[in-house]
This record gives sequence, structure tokens and C-alpha cells, in this order.
Amino acid sequence: QVQLVEYGGGLVQPGGSLRLSCAPSESIYSINAMGWFRQAPGKERELVARLTSGGHTNYADSVKGRFTISRDNAKNTVYLQMNSLKPDDTAVYYCNFRMITYHNWREDDYWGRGTQVTVSS
Repeated sequence: QVQLVEYGGGLVQPGGSLRLSCAPSESIYSINAMGWFRQAPGKERELVARLTSGGHTNYADSVKGRFTISRDNAKNTVYLQMNSLKPDDTAVYYCNFRMITYHNWREDDYWGRGTQVTVSS
């Protein structure tokens, strides 16, 4: 089973920056969409940013102008550059790929295990 591996979480002061990355654990057939979601304690998981294979992006209103999603096609990697971080950004961040693997040969949603981002002074 293909896993998504995330890197880059941690503790940062308000106003600081972090970059998250996520990639599949093995080669896959195709990726149709990549995204980042987050879940804060006591809240539902919410979309942060999404990038389709056609290059279309959408962002949560709360992160527009501060976060940027991008991809490296050669590495099948998605990044989330987070700038001007606020305490309200504190959450577990999950990457999500909608992709076709060599195991299943059908489009499915895959999730990373999550990486903690804490914004605090």
C-alpha cells in the first residue's frame, strides 16, 4: 500500500515561516490532485490548499496571501509554504493525494499521517 510521507512541521513563533512537503513512498501511475488539510483540537478537518493536475489552485480564505501550494512533478512532491504564521494556524496538517497507483489502478484519495504545526511565542 502506498503511503504519503510528510516533512516539515514544528514549532514556530508568530510571524514566522515553515515549509511542509509530502511525497508518496513509492512510484505511482498518476496524480490528479494534491492538497493540504488541517485539523485543530476540537475542530473538524478543513481544506487549506489544493492543486489540481491542470495547475488550478484554491485556498482557504484564512490563508490566502500567506500560504502557497506548489509541486515538483519530477519528484511527485507537493509543498506548502507557510508565511506570516499565526497562532490560529496551529493544527495537525495532512497531505492528500488523489492518485492512481500501480497497486489498485483506480483513482483513490490517500492521506498522510499528519505533521504538527504549532505557532506560539
